[in-house]
Amino acid sequence: MAKDGSVIAKKQLLQREQLWPGAEPWLWQRKLNKGFATIPKTMPIILQIMDDLSNGKPLSSTYLGLWCETWDNSMVNVSKHQEMAHAAGFTGQRAVYTWSGRMQILQALNFIDIKPGRSGAISHVILWNPHRVIRFHHDKKNPGLVEANYNALLERAIDIGANDMIDQVIVPPTAPPPPQQTIVTPPPPPPSVAIAPPPPPITLEELSQTNTDELTRTGKS
Repeated sequence: MAKDGSVIAKKQLLQREQLWPGAEPWLWQRKLNKGFATIPKTMPIILQIMDDLSNGKPLSSTYLGLWCETWDNSMVNVSKHQEMAHAAGFTGQRAVYTWSGRMQILQALNFIDIKPGRSGAISHVILWNPHRVIRFHHDKKNPGLVEANYNALLERAIDIGANDMIDQVIVPPTAPPPPQQTIVTPPPPPPSVAIAPPPPPITLEELSQTNTDELTRTGKS
């Protein structure tokens, strides 16, 4: 179970003052000094597992160099390959070549992804959550993963409360395709029935003639 970090920090400050009194001015402090990166406390074991997975080509220094270039956004814009190679410990004429090879291995192991840009094939890098990636290799039973190191990572994560090593990974489902709209053809209108036009109005002359004819027929009868 994770412990209260604030309580531990206060106890350690008291202990530090007893062991190294007056050491405060000589210590690096995150809140006072610029130029820092946030890292998980499991990083030492993460780096060891990376080297286990890389088949004799250590990745830890390359990965740590990438992480130290982030701004808490898990992304790096790589503009100076020579400097990145040197920070990873590679020197000489083949430094950039060796560093590029390590970057490709990190990508193949799914720890990072790389996009091209104006700095060449390696211009933009995103760092995936290493806990998730290592869990992926464990689930796939990658033969390079040392079980003892994975268990050590799991124990350390539980101890510090790193729940991303134990919680369920929820993958968002693929959105279903929109339903197809059925076009309903309306029935044809009923056939129209021709309506005879009304007879023309009877004039007074016709009406008078009709009455005369009627009277004549009556007299004859």
